[in-house]
Amino acid sequence: MPKQLYYAAPLFSNMELQYNQYLVKKLRETYPDELFYVPQEQMSINDKANYADSMTIAKYDTEALLASKLMIAILDGPVIDVGVASEVGVAYQAGIPIIALFSDSRQQGAESPEKLEALKEVAESQFPYANLYTIGLIKLNGKVLANETDWIREIGNYL
Repeated sequence: MPKQLYYAAPLFSNMELQYNQYLVKKLRETYPDELFYVPQEQMSINDKANYADSMTIAKYDTEALLASKLMIAILDGPVIDVGVASEVGVAYQAGIPIIALFSDSRQQGAESPEKLEALKEVAESQFPYANLYTIGLIKLNGKVLANETDWIREIGNYL
């Protein structure tokens, strides 16, 4: 049985759900021969109108992740989603490569003297925050990319 690609992303707001649908559609169009496991499509455990306990969710999604050849992750949001960060840890420990998208526009301007000077003031950083431990786990066995086009292309290098 061919291994799948595990799509890890926040899935709780309408905006997140729609963005995931958009990206997964692009991925399926780009890689039509690949099977994608998308947690938000697993309604038996991820339909938030119904009940699934923590152990059921953890077991179901972890088994799907461990049956995958690649994890593709969305890191966007105020912070990396805690579920995605947990999945990153599982994938890293299992030796499953991770290709992550971190498209926060605040990454731009690293050469701006004003933005760099603002780093000296408390609470004035113009740059986004991403947990370095989680980012490090990804980079030890994969990549973090800043835009959808490069991210989708890079996925192909791991297939």
